[in-house]
Amino acid sequence: MVALVSLRAYRRFVVVAYRFLPLIVAYLRDRRRFFIIGGSRQVSRETQRERAAVLLDTLLTLGPTFIKLGQLLSTRPDILPKAYIEVLSSLQDDVPPAPWAESKLVIEEELGAVEEVYDEFDTEPISGASLGQVYLAEYDDQQVAVKIRRPGIESLVEADLKVLRWSIPILVRFIGEGRAFSLDSLADEFAKTIRQEMDYSRERNILEEIRGNFAGNDDIDIPEPIDPVCSPRVLTMEYIPGTKINDVETLDEKGLDRTELATTLQEVYLQMIIEDGVFHADPHPGNLAVKDDGTIIFYDFGMSSTVDPFIQEKIVEFYIAVANQDIDAILDTLIDMGTLSPTADRQVMGDVLELAIADARGENIEQYRVNQIIEQVESTIYEFPLRLPRNLALVLRVATVVEGVCVTLDEDFDFISVATDYLTEEGYREETVKRLATEAGEQVQDTAEALFTVPPKLNRVLDTVERDNLTVNVQIDDENHVLDKLAKRISYSIIVAVGLLSASIIYSFTGEWRISVAILALTVPMVFFLYRSFKQPTGLRARPQFTRQSMRQQRQRDEER
Repeated sequence: MVALVSLRAYRRFVVVAYRFLPLIVAYLRDRRRFFIIGGSRQVSRETQRERAAVLLDTLLTLGPTFIKLGQLLSTRPDILPKAYIEVLSSLQDDVPPAPWAESKLVIEEELGAVEEVYDEFDTEPISGASLGQVYLAEYDDQQVAVKIRRPGIESLVEADLKVLRWSIPILVRFIGEGRAFSLDSLADEFAKTIRQEMDYSRERNILEEIRGNFAGNDDIDIPEPIDPVCSPRVLTMEYIPGTKINDVETLDEKGLDRTELATTLQEVYLQMIIEDGVFHADPHPGNLAVKDDGTIIFYDFGMSSTVDPFIQEKIVEFYIAVANQDIDAILDTLIDMGTLSPTADRQVMGDVLELAIADARGENIEQYRVNQIIEQVESTIYEFPLRLPRNLALVLRVATVVEGVCVTLDEDFDFISVATDYLTEEGYREETVKRLATEAGEQVQDTAEALFTVPPKLNRVLDTVERDNLTVNVQIDDENHVLDKLAKRISYSIIVAVGLLSASIIYSFTGEWRISVAILALTVPMVFFLYRSFKQPTGLRARPQFTRQSMRQQRQRDEER
């Protein structure tokens, strides 16, 4: 089996390399116009979108694993530019279903003969995805939905994961260190994510956990798994029909309050993320429906994740800071969560956030949407590459998608107002204020203690200096090898200068032009290496360059399109 997977991986590697070759060539030419020499090319936003469309088509062509990879990449602004994120966000996990005979074989291997396990079984799937497909059936006189893992998908996924793992060392040679780290970590994240999504036992456990968290909430409905007919490759759950949440005409015909639906959806996700710590991570309209009484139905928990307490706390602080329009608090929270570098220019980043909030306010100064702030932050993350924690990337993505669904239901929906009311009602704002006050008090206490402890220590240091008995140990931390690069430049410069001077002297005093030409020929490679050393970044610059003017220009270009 392992040998077959490896053999398949070799074949897939050739196919994948062929499909991605045009994009790789374009990227290399962006760095060096003629691959080895020539200046870099500035890529316009329109060109980025065109290439993103090519990438989207390539991922769809390569099949299930790469469709899932594209969905994951759409949550990673630390790896891809904003234009790519926008295009990949439209990637739908919708592929033709496998033949019924193959799906039937999976059920029989896991549960037994279909006719003996289920009372009735409709062999036409109601939905098909890259990793599984869903059928309707009856079990114990109850209508159920049966999710079946796509036949043979395991070997294909494992082969593709090998291809991705082999490709990473090649790709990191052509990109910056920041993105190389993010890309390398992405392979491990993706392997873990896609294997989890293929494990229907895990999805069943997530279903049960989230159902338990909302047991007393009548505003939402989550299908109950039917344990006797569940396995790692087959998930049977109750079938709950409803109207697709973005079908606003039907919702209006049924007399449902769309603003109330949007508020409920937002509050449910706030509870999942900042209170329960486990959330449904794929809230696109295909996975959300509404019953006739206004209850929101959640489908497909294959893509789900958890949030650790630290990130939960920081998300609360972020929402409160945005509600209070406290730019410094927003920046502090982003730095604490790891989405913004501590070395970034706070003044520049503050200007970015101020512009984002001002743009999002619109005619009503109280109305502004968090997804526009997130988009600005995501653009910043790409310009100043960082590794974005996977769970936090999913949280950012979920917030954006949920906000989009809410705006579809109510175009005047105030995302932040609902979040602020929820945090206030649940006591989070009060708790945050108390905690910050406590931390401030502790800092005052530490400062007061320092007033008594620092002067004696300072006196001892001064006495040591006066006795000429002070030793200072200096350690240079040069992770980017800046000194090594500068030393190479100096060496190349000296060799080039000596070569030119030697050739000139020999030709002037002896007339031996052949020897001079030979010396110049030996010097040419050093000139090339010197040129290359100046084209490579030194690592000395560490701040993204944003200005109000550039932001306005970007908005004008977006409006013109």
